[in-house]
Amino acid sequence: MAKPAFEDDKDEKPLDPAVERVRRKLVRFVGINLGLLFLALMAVALAIVYKSRTPAAEAPRSEISEIQAPASGGTLQGDILLPAGAKLLSQSLSGNRISLLTELSDGSQAILLFDIAESRLIGRFPVKAQ
Repeated sequence: MAKPAFEDDKDEKPLDPAVERVRRKLVRFVGINLGLLFLALMAVALAIVYKSRTPAAEAPRSEISEIQAPASGGTLQGDILLPAGAKLLSQSLSGNRISLLTELSDGSQAILLFDIAESRLIGRFPVKAQ
């Protein structure tokens, strides 16, 4: 009968010393790289755990905090003065600032920017076509 294939491994000849040195260097190289990869993976995992366990920093307070909330049941009130003959087309609120798109009496459009906390006009931007 023929020998089984696994018995051929027992009869293997020893490697040439130069090839054996290269094989050992390769095994050491693979071992070091696997160790570094494991350390990097553990660092990423620890960073994810740390980020998920620490409370999120509070967002910086916006300028809206300058406006005092009215007493219960009350409302904020103030006047916004538009130029004579102006029509309000749209508005947009951001923080304590409100922008108003207006059509002026001469037919042109302008964006007026108001600061609600200070109750004053802080910008006027004419809308022009080129």
